[in-house]
Amino acid sequence: MQRAFDRGRQLLQETRGDRRTRTDEGFQRTERSLPRLTSAFDIPFAQNICSYFGAMNPLAAPIDPATECVWLFDATAYHPVHPYPHAQQPWQVDIRAAFFKKGTGKDVSKMVADIADKIGLSEGEGDEREQGEKTIAERLQPFVDVVAPGRWVQVKLPDGKTVKLGPGARSATIEQTVSTRGEHREGETVSIGAVKEGITPYGPMEMGFAEEEGWMVISDIDDTIKTTLTPSPTGILRTTFLLPATPIAAMPALYTHIHATLSQPTWFYLSASPYNLHPFLHPFIHSTYPAGPILLRDASWMDLSGFLAGLTQGTQAYKRNRMQRLHRMLPKRKVVCVGDSTQSDPEAYADIYRLFGAGWVRRIFIRKVTGIAGMDESKNAPERFEKAFEGVPKGVWTVFEDPAELYEAVDGLVKGY
Repeated sequence: MQRAFDRGRQLLQETRGDRRTRTDEGFQRTERSLPRLTSAFDIPFAQNICSYFGAMNPLAAPIDPATECVWLFDATAYHPVHPYPHAQQPWQVDIRAAFFKKGTGKDVSKMVADIADKIGLSEGEGDEREQGEKTIAERLQPFVDVVAPGRWVQVKLPDGKTVKLGPGARSATIEQTVSTRGEHREGETVSIGAVKEGITPYGPMEMGFAEEEGWMVISDIDDTIKTTLTPSPTGILRTTFLLPATPIAAMPALYTHIHATLSQPTWFYLSASPYNLHPFLHPFIHSTYPAGPILLRDASWMDLSGFLAGLTQGTQAYKRNRMQRLHRMLPKRKVVCVGDSTQSDPEAYADIYRLFGAGWVRRIFIRKVTGIAGMDESKNAPERFEKAFEGVPKGVWTVFEDPAELYEAVDGLVKGY
């Protein structure tokens, strides 16, 4: 039921451009041919039914370290803005977590072989085929592990307070706002771990601190800072499950320049990829770009066809919604948005500018993606950008091909031009 609802909502949010790309490049045909991941809700009947009750789940229980684990996602703490200013509010942080059963993923060998064939990994490539299938299996595993709805975990905050996170709802994920006190500086980072040991396979979450005012960068990931080949279903599968994560040329240097010029702004990385890719994306981003939370779609309900649809369907509405939530957190920040032309980044960023005005969004940079298979060239047409940014001053948005084109614009943000 939940899966059908989520997919139906995503379909209703599909734009005309989404539909054209998906039709022209045969996304539906590829999605229908992908193996189904049927193990996500392979849990006892009573637990399955009670998972629909969310926080009121009568079978909710603490996580079992012997059989279950939890992923803790990085987050940024902020001071909530009070409608009647008085004493500064305590820090708040929106903590996200996902619960899984350990070692429950089904045998993925057939799925691995199927994906290997689809992305052109030939049987005759010997050691290369073997190594390729090993990589595919490792990256596929987070998609097949059984979720654990109705579980909760205790974590220890910087002020020493222990808080209960959960229980997880139907998708076994939670996003919970908690408060913490203490003196923390802008840009400071602390680690937050579970009270029980051995249940966080990807380590503790990193919690940064952001004061009410200052600069903030919202960056897309796929084909903005990382090669994903979003217009092509085969390209997505190949760059996601086989190839090493590869940065877009000259973007790491640009982001280093932005980070230094804007005096270490707060960063958020926003993608329509499912959170199952967090173990793949997190080390890449944090070793290549300024650190910041990675905001991914709550999509443990998805099979692989849903993964492709999530990256190419309804992304404008999804990103607009996430940015509205960021505005509620940090409405006094000065924001730089960075995206690309493969999806609906221009339209989503323009929506946010029209909604909150120049007081929040100061600049929008859109990478014009060229030279990749399946790219609809109408997405790079000047008319597309003029229409997308209707009502947005021309001095606010810039379309670029070479990141070096943006250095002067970035410098201008602090020099006032």
